[in-house]
Amino acid sequence: MEMTNRLLPLACHVLAWSLAFIGQCLAAPEQVIQIGTDGQRYPFLVFANQPLQITQDERIEQAVVILHGVRRNADHYFAIGQTLLERAQLPSRQTLLLAPNFLVPTDNRARNDLPLWRNDSWMHGEPAGFGRVGVSAFQALDDIVGYLADREHFPALKRITLIGHSAGAQLMQRYAMLNPQDERLRQAGVAVRYVISSPSSYLYLDASRPQPQGFAPLTAPKCPTYNHYRYGLIGSPAYLLRQRLNGKQLFQRYAARDVTYLVGSDDNDPANRRLDTSCGAELQGSNRLERQLNYRAYEQYLGERWGVRVNHRQFQVSGVGHSATGLYGSPLTVRKLFPGGKTQPSD
Repeated sequence: MEMTNRLLPLACHVLAWSLAFIGQCLAAPEQVIQIGTDGQRYPFLVFANQPLQITQDERIEQAVVILHGVRRNADHYFAIGQTLLERAQLPSRQTLLLAPNFLVPTDNRARNDLPLWRNDSWMHGEPAGFGRVGVSAFQALDDIVGYLADREHFPALKRITLIGHSAGAQLMQRYAMLNPQDERLRQAGVAVRYVISSPSSYLYLDASRPQPQGFAPLTAPKCPTYNHYRYGLIGSPAYLLRQRLNGKQLFQRYAARDVTYLVGSDDNDPANRRLDTSCGAELQGSNRLERQLNYRAYEQYLGERWGVRVNHRQFQVSGVGHSATGLYGSPLTVRKLFPGGKTQPSD
């Protein structure tokens, strides 16, 4: 079976005209795509519901990209995405589902020609330290989005939905704020939407943090690095520094983007074993639910302070804890993300 999965992408490329082989490709979601700019292209492992080796697919009108959590189990998140799209009743041949896999050297699917990260550094946007070194997780997302928006690949594409959960949402929230691609894509006729569910922490744009009376900078903080990246902007990655934007400029850009936050109403355990308990994260709230609600309040605080209108959406899924399956299997989530679909009775 392993040899068959490795040979199918080549068969798809050579024999894409054959409906029989296309059907086999669709049955093998694990694929490797070439991304990046000319002269700096590199392979990246993804799971997809369409054969990506076919040169051009004129039927794809929207793409849904879902990022895995800390266990880097992209195959599991691909299955979650499949259930989400099925329940939303999206046309399968017009919707591309893509689950990228950020790997470390010890993963079974790791290869030396792929970008490979040190432990959890991918979720912070850091560069790969092994394999194809130097490719940051932010750059990989840029290149995946660029691959999707390339009219040579998908000439009819109109929309990209980027979903991140837990560790994937840590990367996604920072990417949604820091990437310089969104406006260019909109001008090219491709709308981009970010869905951020249940991250352990968020990127704050100034020294203020939640206080009993609102938001204010900390005085004599017990956590002197609380405003350092990845919790604040001090020591920001080169990906952001190249753009020469301050906190207010970042917020003005971010506020105008299509962002949806969601979290389970029961994701409120301060002792959850995968919760970030560093002092920088603890200053954002005691659990994931509280941290998300605090961050939405922080956006409103910055909006009033800087005169910026914010239209980001947020909702809770009742009775769900820290579970991607529970969140994205919920009829409420289906209705919120894809309101044109038909769902089960409301939760």
